[in-house]
Amino acid sequence: MRWVLRLLAVLLVLIVLGAGGLYIYLRQSLPKIEGEVRLAGLSAPVDVLRDSYGIPHIYAASLEDANFALGYVHAQDRMWQMEVNRRIASGRLAEVLGAPALETDRFLRTLGVHRVSQSAYQRVDAQTRRVLDAYAAGVNAFLASDPVLPPEFIILRHRPEPWSAVDSIAWLKMMSWDLSGNWRNELLRLRLAKRMPVARLQEFLPPYPGDAPVPLPDLRTLYGNLEKEAVQLAEDLSEHVAALALPSGEGLGSNNWVVAGSRTESGKPLLANDPHLRLTAPAVWYFAHLDAPGAGMIGATLPGVPMVVLGRNGRIAWGMTNTGPDVQDLYLERLDSAGNYATPDGTQPFATREEHIKVKGGEDVPIVVRSSRHGPIISDVLQPAREATPRGYALAFAWTTLAEDDLSIQAVARLPLARSWEEFVAALRDFASPQQNMVYADIDGNIGYIAPGRVPVRKPENDLHGLAPAPGWDARYDWTGYVPFEELPRAYNPASGRLWTANEKIVPEGYAHYITSEWQEPYRSKRIGEMIEATAKHNQGSFARMHADVVSLAARELLPRLRETRPRSEEARHVLHLFESWQGEMLAGRTEPLVLWAWWRELTRAIYADEMGDAFAGNWMARAPFLINVLNDKDGQSRWCDNVNTAPVEGCAELLAESLEAALAELRRRYGTDMSAWRWGPAHAARHEHRPFGRQKLLAKWFDIVVPTPGDNYTVNVGRMNFGDDEPFENHHAASLRAIYDLADPEKSLFIHSGGQSGNRMSPHYESFAAAWARGEYVPMSTDRGRIERAAAGRLTLIPAK
Repeated sequence: MRWVLRLLAVLLVLIVLGAGGLYIYLRQSLPKIEGEVRLAGLSAPVDVLRDSYGIPHIYAASLEDANFALGYVHAQDRMWQMEVNRRIASGRLAEVLGAPALETDRFLRTLGVHRVSQSAYQRVDAQTRRVLDAYAAGVNAFLASDPVLPPEFIILRHRPEPWSAVDSIAWLKMMSWDLSGNWRNELLRLRLAKRMPVARLQEFLPPYPGDAPVPLPDLRTLYGNLEKEAVQLAEDLSEHVAALALPSGEGLGSNNWVVAGSRTESGKPLLANDPHLRLTAPAVWYFAHLDAPGAGMIGATLPGVPMVVLGRNGRIAWGMTNTGPDVQDLYLERLDSAGNYATPDGTQPFATREEHIKVKGGEDVPIVVRSSRHGPIISDVLQPAREATPRGYALAFAWTTLAEDDLSIQAVARLPLARSWEEFVAALRDFASPQQNMVYADIDGNIGYIAPGRVPVRKPENDLHGLAPAPGWDARYDWTGYVPFEELPRAYNPASGRLWTANEKIVPEGYAHYITSEWQEPYRSKRIGEMIEATAKHNQGSFARMHADVVSLAARELLPRLRETRPRSEEARHVLHLFESWQGEMLAGRTEPLVLWAWWRELTRAIYADEMGDAFAGNWMARAPFLINVLNDKDGQSRWCDNVNTAPVEGCAELLAESLEAALAELRRRYGTDMSAWRWGPAHAARHEHRPFGRQKLLAKWFDIVVPTPGDNYTVNVGRMNFGDDEPFENHHAASLRAIYDLADPEKSLFIHSGGQSGNRMSPHYESFAAAWARGEYVPMSTDRGRIERAAAGRLTLIPAK
């Protein structure tokens, strides 16, 4: 028996020593922040000062050297994130993750983002190319030092290949993918066309408040004999894309606002911004300060991309929200027996190219990508379509981002160098995708707004307006160019002294061009406007309170109908008592938000799951305007409360009571029987999902960042949920960063993002911002070198190699 104990003791010592050795080894993957390193590619020494938050302050003798250093520190802190992101953009995940990533790669190779990025690189001006090349050289200087890489590389036994300028352009384009999603609604309309008439479909996908529904033809009549095949194609594609490990296109929101000096205590403008994106670990953004002769900038950078994307320089500040234009159209291409497709001028062959996808642990997979005059044929990525006899139709995807002359990266490179409104606007002429609402302020007291980006011009006779897949052989559905830059929405020094956007409708009645009819609901926009007007003279504190606001105007609109419910249990009666005085504040420490959203979830299921059939699971959302119209019986819409699959006619009062009981049962199952212990914050925790380990339960516990949060889908401090998830109340889309710029003293500007500066799980900066972000706090970011020197946590000097 004694020898067994000795053996166990020896094994325990070996395990401890092994774990200790692994820990010591992995600690070597943390960035070097002190001393000197000699690197090829620099023209002069560069100082990199790290502050206590891990934010690098880069001092260089040229803009190119500053971006070389930015590439170097990005690689030090975020190399795994950069590696995954570029492999998503280029369709090369399977080389690292194996066969499970093959379908994602197949789809992305078909889109051809990396291919069109190569064309963009050849078209950018000399200065932009120098910046891109310098950044790539900085990344590669780090990789050439043979560093110990973060745990993900070790777990997956992978080492990254050299970075290229094209990788940077491709990832910027994939950010555009994450901010575009109209094509999903096109597929949904096509799927639902066989289940309901256009009038019912327009109730389910209602117009923007105050607008009339966009007239649509009867889709079944339009598609004629295509209907069965077209709808099946749409269903297959919807299910296929939903299963891919791609940015989802959800969370298409953001907030920004700016007020002139007439509305501030200081007499100079204040500007705020909080772009809403899918929460990831590490965070989407990385803070940095670049200082070079004639080029000082500070703010949020994108790992993998040079320059500051959101921030300020010594004279101006800017912020962005997504405009949400309709820049994606689907086209049904009709095929002949020879495999050609129909056009208004007869048939023509597809353009084709062959690609080979490398698969870790398997053989290469060849694919043939077809493209029509509208764009890549995305129905070819479907396994059934590849294996079955051709149905006689193909689905093409048109998207402005796939244009080879998209020079958005050039605009990103020029924007931080602007010194005035005129230079700011001039830089944005090249900004093509995704269209953004950009607000501006400068130290001279000017404020402005512009929405740069390419928006397709559709013909007057286009009766689909980009809302459903169009017959590709009919010329009336072809784009005829883009909205001229001079005619895009803009404002400069308005008499009101304030500008704001929150993805709401930004164009007035009578605007000459069609941008979209699918604007985001105006709940956040209305609330921002209320808060701007409620304070006579704003300061940073009032702006911070606006960022943190969790009043849900959607909940306030819904509550009167919910309060009319006839309870069927004492627990339901208690809920209605709680709701009597509650005003829709989505506070983390309250019970009411959790009960409301559980009830909302069950109510939406009861109201429209029967009409949607098998399309319900992938489209189960809160849909506040639709839900409120149904409960208010607008134009007889309470008929949605009847279950179309049963003989009895159900009413909304019955569904309200039943769904409340179902919600309470679900809450008891998830959180226990004591309602007083139910809290919104933990249920609505913000989950920053790691790629790819967030999908592996054991690894997710270490790599994901999870923090309780307030808010809901419709609050200014947003936190979007996915009803169909295993954890349906978890927050997956939120403010990826928050910034407040004080143009009276730009050094007092404040920043925070949702994770931490490091992408290395071994670092104390991996999630160091998360708790403060959830509490609505900020960190200062100064450009004053003396102040930075005095408080620096480390000083690394990059020296040109001899």
